[in-house]
Amino acid sequence: MSSGFDLPEGTHTVILGVGDLNGIMRGKRIPASHWDHVCKSGNALSIALMAIDMTCDVWDTPYVNFDNGYPDMHVFPMTKPVSVPWEPGVAVCFGRAEGMDHNPVPIDPRQALVRQVERAREMGIEVNVGTELEFYLLDPETGQPRDSGIQVYGLGRAARMEHIVGPIRQQINECGIPIEQSNPEYAAGQIEVNIRYGEALAAADRVVLFKSLIRQLGIAHGYLATFMPKPFFDQSGNGFHTHYSLWKDGKNVFADNGKINDIGKSFIAGLQQRMCETAICGSGTVNGYRRRQPYTFCPINASWGYDNRTVGIRVIEGSDTAVRVEKRDAGADANPYLLLAAEIAAGLDGIEQGLSPSAPTTGNGYEEGVGDPIPTDLPTAIGLARGSDWLRDVLGEMLWELVLQQAERELDFFNQQVTQVELDRYLRTF
Repeated sequence: MSSGFDLPEGTHTVILGVGDLNGIMRGKRIPASHWDHVCKSGNALSIALMAIDMTCDVWDTPYVNFDNGYPDMHVFPMTKPVSVPWEPGVAVCFGRAEGMDHNPVPIDPRQALVRQVERAREMGIEVNVGTELEFYLLDPETGQPRDSGIQVYGLGRAARMEHIVGPIRQQINECGIPIEQSNPEYAAGQIEVNIRYGEALAAADRVVLFKSLIRQLGIAHGYLATFMPKPFFDQSGNGFHTHYSLWKDGKNVFADNGKINDIGKSFIAGLQQRMCETAICGSGTVNGYRRRQPYTFCPINASWGYDNRTVGIRVIEGSDTAVRVEKRDAGADANPYLLLAAEIAAGLDGIEQGLSPSAPTTGNGYEEGVGDPIPTDLPTAIGLARGSDWLRDVLGEMLWELVLQQAERELDFFNQQVTQVELDRYLRTF
């Protein structure tokens, strides 16, 4: 009898993983001979996987620590395994985490999004999200681009990158992630890929899997793929834009005759209300805030406007199916579960409370934006999130604490360095 997780013919190895605290997919490679057992009983992994930083450093956290011995959880398959086109005989499968008590793991970031999706469902709403991610393809030895110049949207540059970007579109599509398009972005080595909109949980899962597959495919082609928000200060940063539409009975509830309606505007108002205190969900490192500079197409305030790329919240109109709200501030390193959970919670609050947004910004959002300034440095983002009972309730107290502990550790690590810039400027002048 089929389990629903049958392996593609010829599979000898299965990659099974889940998203960690930072939305990085971690897991194990499992021989096909052991797959039936994993489907029935799960695969054991330490819960520390949900409580490590991006470098895999551990520290005592409220839920998992040295006193309780960093116990196990189990990961079960959640999607049908699909073949990895560039690794014959290897399949990949997205998993779900379950504690030893057979309950969800409280610090699993995915659970924060599960709660908001269920909340929307109780309102009779399905939340659809489209995602846009930017990343760099670099030489793994030098950490520098192999091409030069900008030529954003340049088809000649696209052709020169097609040996790696073509497989990204084609082969990752074959892995079940619906890629709509790709283009060269505003820096040498930088690419943007758009993933077709879908139900919010599926959209977030796809982002975690997409980023993992991009890195693996990059390795296969001799590239370092990085979603670091600002690898080069004088070049374009890597963003993560989210496009929201809410659906009920097969209709987009944001749309009236191709225009955004009052429900959509209340969703915008909710986003505006919480955009500052949830900045930590879109950037949790010092580097993430290097993106947030004027005139970089990354917003610095909670303004909104119609088809305006200088504001924090951009409205796109057209046909009723196309009307949507785009939020533009997050970095490409953001954990999609935290980001979407916070944004959906804020938007649903706006609808439930009948909020109205500020006046739309029609000009330069960097100079004329109507909206609160959003954090442009990590200490400010941490302070706002620490003071937010709302965010604590959305994430759950243990996950909220864990996210903030990691951000505080990142800030401490950064502050305890003497940089090369300081040495260059001061060592021989004072």
